[in-house]
Amino acid sequence: MSSRRALYRPRPAEVRTGAADVPVRVGQDEVEAVREEWLVEDRWWTTRPLRRHYFEVTTASGANRVVFRDLVTGGWFTQTGT
Repeated sequence: MSSRRALYRPRPAEVRTGAADVPVRVGQDEVEAVREEWLVEDRWWTTRPLRRHYFEVTTASGANRVVFRDLVTGGWFTQTGT
């Protein structure tokens, strides 16, 4: 039996925000820059709509991270291909 992990499965993230709910810290890393942000709204016609505010950030350690706030539950998540 192989131990496969689903790609792109959101994982809870510890995110601290500043003005306008923009991330200033992800985990222990300070955010140096927000490279891009976008909204995703899908499945609005179902009982489980998907509404997310994504941020691509660069941290002080030089890492590029993608995090999002689930606009339905209010939780923060990270989503990667690994």
